[in-house]
Amino acid sequence: MTTDAASMDTLRTQVERALREFVERQIPVPGVPEFEPLRTAADELLAGGKRLRPAFCYWGWRGAGGTDVPEIFTAAASLELLQASALVHDDVMDKSDLRRGMPSAHRRFQSLHEKSGWHGSAEQFGEGAAILLGNLLLLWSGEMWRTSGLPPRALAAAQPVHDHMRTELMCGQYLDLLEQAHGENTFDSALRVALFKSGKYSVEHPLRLGLVLAGGELAPWMDELCTGYGRRVGIAFQLRDDILGVFGDPAQTGKPAGDDLREGKRTILVARTLAAAEPAAAETVRRLLGDPALDERGVAALREIIDDTGALQECEDMIGDYLGAALAALDEAPVTPEARSALTDLAVAATSRKT
Repeated sequence: MTTDAASMDTLRTQVERALREFVERQIPVPGVPEFEPLRTAADELLAGGKRLRPAFCYWGWRGAGGTDVPEIFTAAASLELLQASALVHDDVMDKSDLRRGMPSAHRRFQSLHEKSGWHGSAEQFGEGAAILLGNLLLLWSGEMWRTSGLPPRALAAAQPVHDHMRTELMCGQYLDLLEQAHGENTFDSALRVALFKSGKYSVEHPLRLGLVLAGGELAPWMDELCTGYGRRVGIAFQLRDDILGVFGDPAQTGKPAGDDLREGKRTILVARTLAAAEPAAAETVRRLLGDPALDERGVAALREIIDDTGALQECEDMIGDYLGAALAALDEAPVTPEARSALTDLAVAATSRKT
């Protein structure tokens, strides 16, 4: 095992330890067993994931001269709670049945209602409970961040970045809803959603948090690294996510094949397809996209159009271009050699993943 691989394994272990210890202490109301399904749902959701956001935060910290202390792992791990909150809410909005191969939170709570024989709508109960779980995870993320044990001065310096990141995430979710409601998108509007909904809070802001926590302030070179490297990797990360949402293997993604097509996601991939498709093919895309009953034949038809228009290859080329430019920006940054190597590996992993 290489030193970098060992470091990444150590990071994952430390993040998962911090999450486990924090969540185990969270008893919403002692002595009220009815709250246990919330804890169980949180535990199972947090058991999976690539831990990319904590990794970018941690290596930002190391890149600015920070050393290994338990507190940075705890602060970085709090980003997983923010991510889990976003996933729960996203699944409710998209009416997704699965998350990482298991029932999504609202379906889990819906099933609890049905099996218990309770009154009212099981679907409504499931969605309401999931929204509350997402809110709870969001609150926990802030608590874990504040109580990480890092020096108050460092946390205060990074707090504006933390606040801005969460605000942009929520606004990005709204932009995503707006794109679907508009029914037709452009490359520029889809790129904006990719940036605000995922790109910034997945890479750019976690990296910025780590840099500021270690450095005490955002030096010019740090800001250049966050935009030149972090923002580009974030966009490429979302582009890969868009491709996996259409062409991904369900056995690896944990979601049904073509799920983004059924949900009517107005991604960069879709925008480029509609821009390049012949009128008849474009009409087929508009007719089938967003149909919740879309079957395998419909998914195959849309995949064929996307491929034939060259949109798939164009998005793959864009990923390569963004990654290349990001790594060039990283080469210019005065980060530590170990952090440079790790951030290179992270960028490649984030943009070439299969899940």
